[in-house]
Amino acid sequence: MAENPRVGGAKTRVLIVDDSAIARDLLERGLSRDPDIEVVGKAEDAYDARDKIVFLRPEVLTLDVEMPRMDGIEFLRKLLPQYPIPIVIVSGITPEGSRRALEALDAGAVDVVAKPKASDREGLAAMLSDLAEAVKEAARADVSKMRRGAVLAKASATARAGDRARVGPEAERGAGRIIAIGASTGGTTALNTIIPAFPKDMPGTIVVQHMPPVFTRIFAESLNKISEVEVREAEDGDELEPGLVLVAPGDFHAKLVSRNRVWKIASVPGPKVCGHRPSVDVLFSSVAEIAGDRALGLILTGMGRDGAAGLLEMRRAGGRCLAQDEASSVVFGMPKEAWENGAAERLVSLDRVVDELISCLAGGPR
Repeated sequence: MAENPRVGGAKTRVLIVDDSAIARDLLERGLSRDPDIEVVGKAEDAYDARDKIVFLRPEVLTLDVEMPRMDGIEFLRKLLPQYPIPIVIVSGITPEGSRRALEALDAGAVDVVAKPKASDREGLAAMLSDLAEAVKEAARADVSKMRRGAVLAKASATARAGDRARVGPEAERGAGRIIAIGASTGGTTALNTIIPAFPKDMPGTIVVQHMPPVFTRIFAESLNKISEVEVREAEDGDELEPGLVLVAPGDFHAKLVSRNRVWKIASVPGPKVCGHRPSVDVLFSSVAEIAGDRALGLILTGMGRDGAAGLLEMRRAGGRCLAQDEASSVVFGMPKEAWENGAAERLVSLDRVVDELISCLAGGPR
């Protein structure tokens, strides 16, 4: 499947917003190499960007978070209600940069791409390639769903899992089971809705969210603060157990392995799969092999097809498999692929996901 087939071969129109002239020129040169992208302008701050949006009508913005006069997050919050434009954050890979980027995602940004160190030429080329793909994906995102999802996530965090029934009357129902979740564009908002609604006895869960290194750790920490279950970034050798959610670290594949009859996570290097590392397909395939019919798979919003083949392996191995529905997906790419290839038993709205998972654990209908 082509990643960016556009009507009539039209290019994605991009406005670059960054207070650094060097960064603006660098991003322009990098993005302009992609035949499917047209850089229609550059802006040095939020006020400059606001004026150029009106005249240039870009389809996507790339946005630096740290800017003078008005930072990127405040700009996002003021811009999106008037101009619902998909925005890709370009942020430093430092812990503080990661935290600010996650704030931007909460404020309505579609995706985040990490800036490498200035001396890292290979990293720079990879970043520009990733940014081009992120821009093309963003052009297909439904920003209104991002905003509705953020409201739903806040409501979920407010309600908390303590008000939800346990997984089952027997505490051991979550033992010996595993949940594997994959997500991409719009996934942070979806996960902010789902994970805080998990009861304390939910089976051990592994999450692959397409995200750079450092960002995954900060994201896990932010989820942990609002959840009844424990959430942390996975480390090689971590054991899966009820009440624990492990987020695959950026730039490593996550695999389920069995060591001395105990399920553990292996964080492994390797080439990108379906354009991603970590890859949902890699995780799901290992879960199918190791856990078989003891597994539940869930694929959330995202562009492309990563996870569809792996989820089909899980279903063929006897696992229960669900996908997010189109109405609640920011991008109905990954779930659609999983539905069309027969991997997903059914499509589920975001606000019903946790109840559906619990129903599957209780032996609900396929």
